[in-house]
Amino acid sequence: MISKKLIDLGVLALRQRNSRGTFKPHVSIRFRDDAGNLRMFSVDTTRTPGKYPQPDAYLITHAHSDHHGKSAMLSDRAFCSDKTARALEIRHDREYRGSTFRLGDEVDLGGVRVRTYPTEHTAGATAFYWKNDVGTRILVTGDVKDASALPPCDVLITEANYGDPEDPSCHFTDDLESMKSALFGKGAVAFGAYEFGKAQRAVELVRGFGYDGAIRMEARTRALTQSMLEDAGELEGLDSGGEDGVFIVAPWDLNKLPWHMNKYVLSCRMDYPYPTIRISDHLDACGLEDMVRKLDPEVTLVYHPGGHRPSKFSKHLNSIGIDSISIDQIGNVLSNEFV
Repeated sequence: MISKKLIDLGVLALRQRNSRGTFKPHVSIRFRDDAGNLRMFSVDTTRTPGKYPQPDAYLITHAHSDHHGKSAMLSDRAFCSDKTARALEIRHDREYRGSTFRLGDEVDLGGVRVRTYPTEHTAGATAFYWKNDVGTRILVTGDVKDASALPPCDVLITEANYGDPEDPSCHFTDDLESMKSALFGKGAVAFGAYEFGKAQRAVELVRGFGYDGAIRMEARTRALTQSMLEDAGELEGLDSGGEDGVFIVAPWDLNKLPWHMNKYVLSCRMDYPYPTIRISDHLDACGLEDMVRKLDPEVTLVYHPGGHRPSKFSKHLNSIGIDSISIDQIGNVLSNEFV
């Protein structure tokens, strides 16, 4: 069994239950360090109540809400990149209480040497890599846009946001030409993009296409962009400079802008009432498969997102001869059973 294979590699993947008896988000990983000490890293999950034993670290791969940094950031055991910590503070108006690193650093995390790698999903998005006492190479990716910097591993813990190979919406390439054409078309243009991640990528693309004028955004999106990007250029508020130029707002706020603007949503979803330009911050199904093949793990654990896609992607990997298990298949224990 694949779960037995994980144990043979010195890795135990767990789903914790909270005090209400329901599963906490995502996954925890138990292993022994070089000194033989039992360790546990909780990945992209909420905090364990203080009355229960705590993990050695809460690994936060990035600052999107479905990775639960809003909860984990309040623990002194939280661990994320400096940009992720800053994004969490801006988004949630709370002080980050954990430890930070510069993306690409190798750090000592309670006696475990952890290397960090970019995934290009958001500014500061991090993959974590370490070895256990028997030399098993463990890699946690979070969400991935570009896997080119990631190292080979023995146990891969990864995502499947677009991992269903039978779903046509999970196959795509970024439509950069359509975005460029929209940018330089007649009149003002507004792009619908989520405030963290997609909005910053939109700014990078707009600047890369050669637009050097002001880009107008809501205040928090502007604060995030200024903190995340070194070359964002001139950014202004939505109410400055009239109704001309380039606007970047949340997709659901496009209808608040003047009717005559050209409006587009940057997304791979097709359920918005505006034209969609396919720009994604994720690998598609083929890209995810290529990533797993390149990293060549002995076991792949698919832990994100909620719903059926982790199972779909895991089943696909098994069908092509790559040993995989999805989060719905792994064991679980109560929080107060960790000793």
